[in-house]
Amino acid sequence: MNRQNELIQHIPRLRRYARALAGDAARADDLVQDTLERALVKLDLWRPGSDLRAWLFTLMHNLFINQLRANGQVHCELDEAADVPVSGGQVEALAVRDIHAALGRLSTEQREVILLVGLEQFSYADAARVLGLPLGTVMSRLSRARERLREIMEGQTVVKLQVVK
Repeated sequence: MNRQNELIQHIPRLRRYARALAGDAARADDLVQDTLERALVKLDLWRPGSDLRAWLFTLMHNLFINQLRANGQVHCELDEAADVPVSGGQVEALAVRDIHAALGRLSTEQREVILLVGLEQFSYADAARVLGLPLGTVMSRLSRARERLREIMEGQTVVKLQVVK
């Protein structure tokens, strides 16, 4: 299989991650297109035998952060997620909408980590490489993201446990 065909296999995951990051289909499609364009230009820089998926997600992450910086956005709002129409009476659709809206209320940094580890099933080490962060930072961001997500979903503040010595 040639490298371009390998890229094509990762498009569905890239689209899912882009949709969760960008918050709407049009921005996500643009992000995926930009990522694939950059990947094709820089494909010679990818080391065969290394994780192509992680490399592609790293490219997407960097493009997304660059777009946020260029637009002067520190935090990406997904308020429109609450306005997504839901088919009537389907509990699952409501749960998906609630989760999507809750993800939109997380900070960009927390959302990235929870999507990479929770949705895309990257290991902590791979997520750290994708995001260009130390492993400990990924772990603490993930912990805070999970806690914040739980707060949002339950509509209450989570009581933090204290370490007893």
